[in-house]
Amino acid sequence: MHATDRFLRFAAECEVMAKFTRNPQDKAVWNGLAQRWLRCAELMDQEHANIHRAATAKRQRASRSLAH
Repeated sequence: MHATDRFLRFAAECEVMAKFTRNPQDKAVWNGLAQRWLRCAELMDQEHANIHRAATAKRQRASRSLAH
């Protein structure tokens, strides 16, 4: 399982906990944790996209230098 998937699962678990807790303060904490896990998932997706773009650019530069 990829880190992004784990982060999304953790966020979902926090959302479930927030839904079932009766204490408003606890609910706020669980919702805050869920938001942080979602942000982690977003950041991981961005990092993966950046790595993919960098690798693609590197391959393109390498193939251009071989063509000359």
